[in-house]
Amino acid sequence: MKRLVMSAVMVCGLMLGSAMAQGEAAAGAAAGAADGGAKIEAAADAAPAKKAGGTGFWAVIVGSGPLGVLLWLALFGCGAAAIYFSVDSFVLIRPQKIMPQTLIEKVKAAMAEGDVMKALHACETEPGPMANILSAGFSHVEEGFDVIQESIGAAADLETERIMQRLTWISVCANLAPMLGLLGTVQGMIMAFSTLATGAPDVGALAMSISQALWTTAGGLTTAIPAITVYYSIRNNANRLILRMQAMTMELIKDLRNVEVVND
Repeated sequence: MKRLVMSAVMVCGLMLGSAMAQGEAAAGAAAGAADGGAKIEAAADAAPAKKAGGTGFWAVIVGSGPLGVLLWLALFGCGAAAIYFSVDSFVLIRPQKIMPQTLIEKVKAAMAEGDVMKALHACETEPGPMANILSAGFSHVEEGFDVIQESIGAAADLETERIMQRLTWISVCANLAPMLGLLGTVQGMIMAFSTLATGAPDVGALAMSISQALWTTAGGLTTAIPAITVYYSIRNNANRLILRMQAMTMELIKDLRNVEVVND
């Protein structure tokens, strides 16, 4: 009888312990679910906040500080200047502008008639690099052919320098843009290491500093690569035109050896 009672008591104890264990497991599962839901809600709340901060190009410019904004303004200005001087050189450094065909025909006709003053008047009516060179030669026609050649050589050097000065500004923009980009890169790295020096760095601020460094480098290269390509392309074209102009000028003045100017 005692054994039966003890057995019943043991069975009841085991059943009670099992029930308590199941209850604790269920409570732990509920708590874990609640914690997981809280984490999901916190992540959901943080995502819009992170998205609202922005990581685009404009955010990089604004977040780069006063020095960074000045660097970006300088980069934009450098790109605008490169475009302006490229278009200006492309429009002005052409055969029609440097050595117009109408001027060549008028000068040839005047020289065929032996009328130097008429050729000089033709140069005055159509000003330009070639007209200026020819005018320098025709103005010294009474001083001999050697003086004419010297005057034309000096005028040709001056006109060549004027043409090349236009191209020099494109080269300046092409060389300045990477330097500005490098300065922005250095600034971004300084900001990044300053963030790391705090001991508990803000990941967002660190990423923004690195973005500033990379964006400025990309901006400088984006400006410099087209500018340097345009510079060498227009420069080669200008050199060809200058050589043609010099050859044509010598062809037009060769008859001055035997020309006599008659003063009215």
